[in-house]
Amino acid sequence: MNRQSQSAVLFLLGAALLHAGATDLYLRYVKAGLRPLLLAAGAVLIVTALATAWYERRRAKHHTRPAAAPAAHPHPEPRVAWLLILPLLALILVAPPALGSYSATRTGTALQEPLAYPSLPATDPLPLGVVDYAGRAVYDHGRTLAGRRVRLTGFVALDHDGTPYLVRMALNCCAADAQPVKIGLTGRIPPVLQPDAWLTVTGVYTPRIARDPVNDGPIPFLKVTRAEPAPTPTDPYDESWNN
Repeated sequence: MNRQSQSAVLFLLGAALLHAGATDLYLRYVKAGLRPLLLAAGAVLIVTALATAWYERRRAKHHTRPAAAPAAHPHPEPRVAWLLILPLLALILVAPPALGSYSATRTGTALQEPLAYPSLPATDPLPLGVVDYAGRAVYDHGRTLAGRRVRLTGFVALDHDGTPYLVRMALNCCAADAQPVKIGLTGRIPPVLQPDAWLTVTGVYTPRIARDPVNDGPIPFLKVTRAEPAPTPTDPYDESWNN
């Protein structure tokens, strides 16, 4: 590729980053807190591309060939180099699906012991994240959950033996490092559950804990009293992990 072509690719890459950062598309790749850095990177790439194109145009305008010099035979640029823009077009036009039940059932639970257990509001039912409930249920033995109705939202995953899980993929930095945190469901479970369907469940703490068949990690359970379909959230990942 010549410099003009390189600047065009840089411009497209910067535009793709700005497009992803200006919409919710970036949430399929990185955590929400990285949005400013993503927008800044896109802006830098676009400025670099424009500066490169301006410099090359100015250099070509002022370049003069000696009269006695023989005419040079230009070498055509390999067209295959333009295939580099295909991933950029895919980034702009195609939003990849968030990780779901296929990854969750093949990856062990990533539950880690929380550093603290903040006080919970008196809301009834109490809205909690899957990671928060699981940490309190396993490592605090449900002390802050006893006697409380809680409401959780996640997607459905079914174990090889049919055990239903409510899952959120815990995000540390980007989608590449996302790992599942699972909660087993018992009680009034809908008779038909579809993997990857989003569900909001209301229920109460139960001391039952199972071991993940993948990595032997702890999987707490929730006794469901009500379950209803939920829309796919704008940000499907849980970013409270390791916070």
